[in-house]
Amino acid sequence: MICFRIASYNLHKCVGGDGRADPGRVLAVINALGADVIALQEVDRRMGARPAALPARLIEAETDFHRAPLPRTGPDSLGWHGQAVLIRRGIRVEEGGGLALPGLEPRGALWLRLAPEGADPFVLIAAHLGLRRSDRRAQWARIAEVMRAAAPAPALAIGDFNEWRSKRGFEALSGFEIHAPGPSFPARAPLGRLDRIVAGPGLRLSRMGVFDSPLSRRASDHLPIWADVVGALR
Repeated sequence: MICFRIASYNLHKCVGGDGRADPGRVLAVINALGADVIALQEVDRRMGARPAALPARLIEAETDFHRAPLPRTGPDSLGWHGQAVLIRRGIRVEEGGGLALPGLEPRGALWLRLAPEGADPFVLIAAHLGLRRSDRRAQWARIAEVMRAAAPAPALAIGDFNEWRSKRGFEALSGFEIHAPGPSFPARAPLGRLDRIVAGPGLRLSRMGVFDSPLSRRASDHLPIWADVVGALR
């Protein structure tokens, strides 16, 4: 068996609880996670051509990560629908793309087939779901369809799912395990378990948690979540 760490972090466009935009402290939190793969949400600004709030040049200069080769909203964007996935150097992306999601507001997810060194490939879906539960139910139905179609490769979804309840809204996920590592929102005094992980058969989460530090409470309005995933050796 092999273990690798995944994480998810809603950056809030790098604007912290003090109202200050500071990509540097966001990157310091990212580096402290010790993750191999990180799903990011709200990486771009909302207005105009959606320019990156977290510059790619800083990621390359200050971390061991690179942005997975996935669609972008515009030429100056880091992500697609505000989302990007960071991959630690040495992990191979076999394929990937964008996944359009139903709902009143424009939403999308990213999917990747990842091959950690020495382990069987798995499919990762990174998502930032809608604010209305009716939309989220439809979005989960689409994501679950993709996760099931990935077989025989195991599949996992991670991100900001915008769901306050523990059960409602996840009806489409029969046969999957839903993990809520802990309260992650709002960062200054976390109450809501909005950031979660959904694991399909073939992947086991050995440990998980919320990364809560003085810096992470200031850097964004969400705290990052992480999980150590156990997969099969090749």
